[in-house]
Amino acid sequence: MNYGFVKVAAVVPQVKVADCQFNAQKIESLIATADKQGVQIINFPEMCITGYTCGDLFAQQLLLEEAEMALMQILNTTRQLDIISILGMPVVVNSTIINAAVVIQKGKVLGVVPKTYLPNYKEFYEQRWFTSALQVSETTVRLCGRVVPMGTNLLFETSQATFAIEICEDLWSPIPPSSALALQGAEIIFNLSADNEGIGKHQYLCSLISQQSARCIAGYVFSSCGFGESTTDVVFAGNGLIYENGTLLAHHERFSLEEQLIISEIDVERLRAERRVNTTFAANKGNLPGKEPIRITTEAVNSKPLELTRTFKMHPFVPQGHALDERCEEIFSIQVAGLAQRLVHTAARSAVIGISGGLDSTLALLVCIKTFDKLGWSRQGIIGITMPGFGTTDRTYNNAHSLMQTLGITIREISIREACIQHFKDIDHDINLHDVTYENSQARERTQILMDVANQTGGMVIGTGDLSELALGWATYNGDHMSMYGVNGSIPKTLVKYLVQWVAKHGIDDESRATLLDIVDTPISPELIPADENGEISQKTEDLVGPYELHDFFLYYFLRFGFRPSKIFLLASVAFGEIYDRATIKKWLGTFFRRFFNQQFKRSCLPDGPKVGSISISPRGDWRMPSDASSAAWLREIENL
Repeated sequence: MNYGFVKVAAVVPQVKVADCQFNAQKIESLIATADKQGVQIINFPEMCITGYTCGDLFAQQLLLEEAEMALMQILNTTRQLDIISILGMPVVVNSTIINAAVVIQKGKVLGVVPKTYLPNYKEFYEQRWFTSALQVSETTVRLCGRVVPMGTNLLFETSQATFAIEICEDLWSPIPPSSALALQGAEIIFNLSADNEGIGKHQYLCSLISQQSARCIAGYVFSSCGFGESTTDVVFAGNGLIYENGTLLAHHERFSLEEQLIISEIDVERLRAERRVNTTFAANKGNLPGKEPIRITTEAVNSKPLELTRTFKMHPFVPQGHALDERCEEIFSIQVAGLAQRLVHTAARSAVIGISGGLDSTLALLVCIKTFDKLGWSRQGIIGITMPGFGTTDRTYNNAHSLMQTLGITIREISIREACIQHFKDIDHDINLHDVTYENSQARERTQILMDVANQTGGMVIGTGDLSELALGWATYNGDHMSMYGVNGSIPKTLVKYLVQWVAKHGIDDESRATLLDIVDTPISPELIPADENGEISQKTEDLVGPYELHDFFLYYFLRFGFRPSKIFLLASVAFGEIYDRATIKKWLGTFFRRFFNQQFKRSCLPDGPKVGSISISPRGDWRMPSDASSAAWLREIENL
């Protein structure tokens, strides 16, 4: 299975202006190289067979005949190859010349796409030599002895993807042809270009392609002329860019003196998933112009097994570098805005929060601090309650007290031990039996305390549970699962850690910083089982349900794109191959899907809370699933991996 991946290539060949035979040899060599690497569709620059900078030579009969002979040579050389190639050349149509993209495969021309928008300014006078597609009424053209389809509305359909073509300036128009083509079914757009370089132009070009790729929810493969083109007035740097729904997958080295071939895999299955849930995309199909597409059926095949060259981040929720700082600041702003509105609307006089000395309650406390500061309220209105139980360790207990003290909130300590012991007596439960009743009784006792104190003080209980815990159902029903407003409900555990680290490094006192960094290093635990003989945490969450970094990876691709378990397993094996073996990934993937389905009943009655990122499991928003849905099909697929 290829799991929806289509291997594409963007090429910048060496050229000699007007030397079609030389150019054809270079093209043939690159096609053969790409085919050996499993490429299914390869894209060349505009006018790659003749060179883009031929000028008035385009009107010469010899050059036009040489270009067609070169194409015939390429067809003959590549007729045994499955790869689809997209080449640029001048094509004669009824005594006019069009700037065309020619699609070939296995020795045949599949179709010809003329350029629509011809520049006629500064260094480029294409209207001097070529006729726009807007002025061509023909729908076929004779090329290399055959009559083949021609038009800007050609859609090339394979069993794996549908693709279409636009040429250079078409992308820069207010309404690029690719917009309509995407709505008609094109999932990958190929652009043959001859963009010259200028200061700042490259960044603008990348922004333009990224936006068009995202707007069309499509892959976008861009190849532009490079070394060998005439530098009489301008320079061509050789841009090769591959985008997927706004994200750059691969790019060439600009200004290289060597020919270049970049390869990546566009995830068409992911694009289809995005389009299915984007109702605005579907609604725009009603705005399509009257020109019906011409669909050309072929097959993008390659006998070689799929080898992914693109990478996948281990932590897809967590950006890197400067973007992480921006993301953290934005997340806090969303959380603070949500909580501030709820506090003001309910006229709450306090915010009550259980402080355990763990990551989640720390993040929720920091949100409360920022919210009260933004509202201009005293931090004494935040009531932090630490509730030691049978499994509380000195490390988490001391961190909880230290953090509350340095942040200047109201501190209360209410032990749950005696209440739980009495409760065990009331229900006739053996205190030495550390089962689910033993654990959940403690969690519900803590929730009862928080709710009652909120009633006492006219306040709200602020929930601390995060997205990862809710996805796995790692929460006690009507215990820590419940609150009056959950600020962390759409933040995954891997991101919670970075958020707390970010606060520790930005604008907080030294004592609080030390406490926060120690909390980050503390093993994740509900601390419901007594500590070990050394007073250390004995109940570590990740030993029981698996590494959160794996579960967050599974969650991202399952909910964000609807991927099946076998594809998630493939991506996880690529991302985590140096950390976890395949057996370990398979084990925890099964745990994830089993728990996700079995624990839906908890997510069906979650408290309110702000959506922060692209994924939320609120039953009122992004995730509506019956509590009695069966996981059998998903688990069977995992078992068969």
